[in-house]
Amino acid sequence: MTVQVGSVEPAIDATAVARPTLRGHISIARPDHWVKNVFVLPGLVVALALDPTKTGWNLILPCILGMISVCLVSSSNYTINEMLDAPFDRQHPTKCRRPIPAGRVSIPLGYVQWILLMVVGMALGLMVNLPFAITMGVLWVMGCVYNIPPLRTKDIPYVDVLSESVNNPLRMLAGWYIVRPDVVVPSSALLSYWMVGCYFMAMKRLAEYVEIGDPARAAAYRKSFAFYTRERLLVSIMFYGSAAMLFFGAFIMRYRLELVLSFPLVALVMANYLSLSFKRDSAVQAPEKLYREPTLMASVIACALVMGVLMLVNLPWVNNVFSPGSAAFERLAGVDVNGPAEDGP
Repeated sequence: MTVQVGSVEPAIDATAVARPTLRGHISIARPDHWVKNVFVLPGLVVALALDPTKTGWNLILPCILGMISVCLVSSSNYTINEMLDAPFDRQHPTKCRRPIPAGRVSIPLGYVQWILLMVVGMALGLMVNLPFAITMGVLWVMGCVYNIPPLRTKDIPYVDVLSESVNNPLRMLAGWYIVRPDVVVPSSALLSYWMVGCYFMAMKRLAEYVEIGDPARAAAYRKSFAFYTRERLLVSIMFYGSAAMLFFGAFIMRYRLELVLSFPLVALVMANYLSLSFKRDSAVQAPEKLYREPTLMASVIACALVMGVLMLVNLPWVNNVFSPGSAAFERLAGVDVNGPAEDGP
């Protein structure tokens, strides 16, 4: 059996000759995607910065268990994604070579793997604390909502990006709960993190759409592409990026004004990422390969280092300049800091 994809060479359906392998089953769990769980770290950093008394050796074990839990639950979601996407992957120029379309995975064992990864991940999550375990449960449920019919939100325009990107704030929440399970994370930080995830995910959609190059083929691969166009995706990217920065601004004004100094670097990261989405065979389509982009990595590392320092170091002059009510702020706003002169008797 062959599948013709435009001008691409016919992809051989190897299910008749290939056999399930351990490597195939490991591959659909996508351990190479665990790098995405670095998004847990900002939750840890923010929680520690807002309450430094939580720092201590007693955090080491919860951090280790928590990271393993996040990785396993994420792999459970990746597994069901691979299982249910196999018919559509056969319409993609490169994904048609993935383990399931190529016959290197046992379908019944694949479903067992999906559940087993979730169970072990949740058990480790409970060893951290209950709020963390609940967060892992929500992360797993969102994977089901995104992939499994009849909801399968990945097929619905805009909802696909919003529902997939909710994993970002959930990862941040996981990092926060490792440190502070008794306190609610600031909503402005979660919303900003969500919109940043939407910004990245919408660019992944744009890169995929541009790479396929044919609207009919694109719609056969991903149902939401029957609605999306380059223009619609670019407009949504603008919306998500703007919303992310507005919520980030709300967070820093309330909790950590020093972070305003990181804005130029944050903007640089976002601009570099957008630029990559227009490249042929862009790493934006496979975020686990972004480390191969030196310009992006340099800007990300610089931004992370600066933000880390700004979360921990107090700079009174920043508050004097930007804080509403300060003399410097009122002078910039044209307010007479001495107040109106009193009338004479």
